[in-house]
Amino acid sequence: MSTAFITFFILLTTMIVMSIGLMFGRKPITGSCGGLKAFENEIECELCGGDLKKCPEANS
Repeated sequence: MSTAFITFFILLTTMIVMSIGLMFGRKPITGSCGGLKAFENEIECELCGGDLKKCPEANS
């Protein structure tokens, strides 16, 4: 039973921290320009739209 309480409080703490981050206007977690989407030509990157000059991952 104590494992269930520990798990509940860990999940609750995670949700609270995520909501605080959302309230302060942090950017949501997003993927990079690489990954599995790079293998599919018809899908553009959500961050840079396929233009690697705009991609923060490629320019760092």
